[in-house]
Amino acid sequence: MTVTEASSETTQSSETRALLRSLDGQRRHVLGILDGLDATDLRRPVLPSGWHCLGLVQHLALDVERFWFRAVVAGDEAVIRGLTSGDEAWQVAPDVPAADVLDRYRQEAALADAVITATPADAALAWWPRDLFGEPHLHTLRDVLLHVITETACHAGHLDAARELVDGRRWLVLT
Repeated sequence: MTVTEASSETTQSSETRALLRSLDGQRRHVLGILDGLDATDLRRPVLPSGWHCLGLVQHLALDVERFWFRAVVAGDEAVIRGLTSGDEAWQVAPDVPAADVLDRYRQEAALADAVITATPADAALAWWPRDLFGEPHLHTLRDVLLHVITETACHAGHLDAARELVDGRRWLVLT
């Protein structure tokens, strides 16, 4: 390995680590804003669209963490075959415990982290869902990380609003 290659690898690794830290902060925000809500409040829709906090977390687990990292970045055939085509991830069956949905989010985040840390930031994506998005508009792990950070932050904001409507609690972001 040349000095230039080693420097590029170190920069790339530090870039990926910085992006992963940002994503992890958003993940903590998602779970933190829900801390202390009981199962009833986690399932209570408070906006006219009818979604609830638990459904949003399941969406983040399945349609964001699993989809973008294990399907798109890694090309995991089993994950790709198991993808749904609608808004099924937003629907949490009444018999599914809230703790299971929150644990699934944590598990999918850990599986995503394994893909992220094993993949160079500029690596081409293994699979692209043309039937959903047409021609690729994201091309590398870096692009996907930035997309997922943005989507997770957006949904964390949705959860902030929902939590304030449920019981008045607000999440103060200082970092």
